[in-house]
Amino acid sequence: MFHFKRAGSPREIEDVVAELIGDVSAAEFWRDWRENYVTREDIRMIRKMGFNSVRVPLNWRLFVSEDAPFRMEGPGWRLLDRVIEWCREEQLYAIVDLHGAPGGQTGSNIDDSRGRPLLFDDAAAQQLTVELWRALAMRYRDERWVLGYDLLNEPIAHYHDKERLNPLLGKFYRRLVPAIREVDPHHVILLGGAQWNTQFEPLGAPFAPNLAFTFHLYWDAPVHASIERYLALRDKYNVPLWLGESGENSDEWVAKFRALLEEEDIGWCFWPFKKINATNGVVSIPPPQNWPAIIAYADAPRGREGQEPKLPPLATSRKALAELIQAIRIENCTVNRGYVKALGLTPPGK
Repeated sequence: MFHFKRAGSPREIEDVVAELIGDVSAAEFWRDWRENYVTREDIRMIRKMGFNSVRVPLNWRLFVSEDAPFRMEGPGWRLLDRVIEWCREEQLYAIVDLHGAPGGQTGSNIDDSRGRPLLFDDAAAQQLTVELWRALAMRYRDERWVLGYDLLNEPIAHYHDKERLNPLLGKFYRRLVPAIREVDPHHVILLGGAQWNTQFEPLGAPFAPNLAFTFHLYWDAPVHASIERYLALRDKYNVPLWLGESGENSDEWVAKFRALLEEEDIGWCFWPFKKINATNGVVSIPPPQNWPAIIAYADAPRGREGQEPKLPPLATSRKALAELIQAIRIENCTVNRGYVKALGLTPPGK
């Protein structure tokens, strides 16, 4: 989203911002970011374009206290309540997605981990994940515009110890699902496969009612052969499929793949909604005037004596980040009309 090459995880990006403007101002920046990145107007525009659902990614750190023993408190609860309220007003379904679980389920920048999928080896992280999902399910068990719970985004990257870790994924799902069902017997529970939501053998057969399998697919050819193994899984177990992520590609590719999914009666969610200076998503954020200087600092080598990067002038950093807060507001963004049309939807305006 930020076009940083070195700093990829939320923690790393937060560190860059704190280095640029200091801890106190950085905290204010992230508060303002969360207030402006998704607003009521974003949700309203999403519905007007013809979408019927949104997938809301969560970082566990926003939903628990900082000090052990952990408590279910943090700014994420208000933000999630707010976006679900807007979805209710627009009659838009919300899929709650634990994108970054305690300990990290993927072991890469996308889960905000320390570089390993420690969730599967850390009993305390597992317990906290169970408690967090129980709290989420308790909170939204009667909310009809919450469509379901996407338990773990893209667990276990292919370059980690997958032969050992993959069996632990199915084992943990069999612990997590009953804990949710104790408080919420109604909502759909979505299970992602190992290796970026592509490998479902570790999960085995569906082990509870009202489960669905969610797969992700990027960059494969938009042809039937690319999804045959998922269709076979659906037929074998009589389990629903949902394409939870795809995109980051040309309008032509998106149109072909979306049509293929709909031909096979597979619901979809394309990623991302909004990022800086990009045509391969729904909305593009205009880059601030001095954004190249911010990128250069974020990407500069670190770790050797005498090689620490030179900070941009404080005024430059403050101005760029203040401009970014304004730029992320939907009224200041550009809708990628070709991309929206490729999704079979209607971009706003003429």
